[in-house]
Amino acid sequence: MRRRGLGYVMFASRWLQAPLYLGLIAAQGLYVWQFMVELWHLGDAIVTGHVSKATIDAYGGAESLPGPEVIVMLAILGLIDVVMISNLLIMVIVGGYETFVSRIDLKDHPDEPEWLSHVNANVLKVKLGTAIIGISSVHLLQTFIRAKNTPPQTMMWQTLMHLAFVASAIGLAYIDRLLSSSPAERTHAPAAH
Repeated sequence: MRRRGLGYVMFASRWLQAPLYLGLIAAQGLYVWQFMVELWHLGDAIVTGHVSKATIDAYGGAESLPGPEVIVMLAILGLIDVVMISNLLIMVIVGGYETFVSRIDLKDHPDEPEWLSHVNANVLKVKLGTAIIGISSVHLLQTFIRAKNTPPQTMMWQTLMHLAFVASAIGLAYIDRLLSSSPAERTHAPAAH
């Protein structure tokens, strides 16, 4: 009986993660706010032609500013970056909760994400890896657009970090493939919905 009680306490301890996921939901709300602020600044810059002091400072002064089309493109890439990080948060919140805390009963719900029906820790890692590569790609593109004002060493390190993310994601995908083809994984795999 004592052994069973300890096991139950350990199993129930997974609920200690629930506040962490609630905190990520709050962070998601802050990211929505950040998106709206950046969208407002973009709209203001397009309508009035006013460039913010932060943008001017980022380019090292008004004389170093690129054309307005480049500034708009960089602002839109910033919005895309916010959306991609928000998507990453959703994957961690929903996928992590489903994998490590408790099942989410969405049977026949029209908005259920396709990936949720077959999520596990390995699938989640691969999805997170590819999302991080997407975010890193946007940052790298922003850096190359600002190449004139970016030190070559910064560009080199960002490129190397991006390649490290790509290599890590490939490694995770390979490990997932190896695990999914193992006899033990097929024996213990959950039944498809």
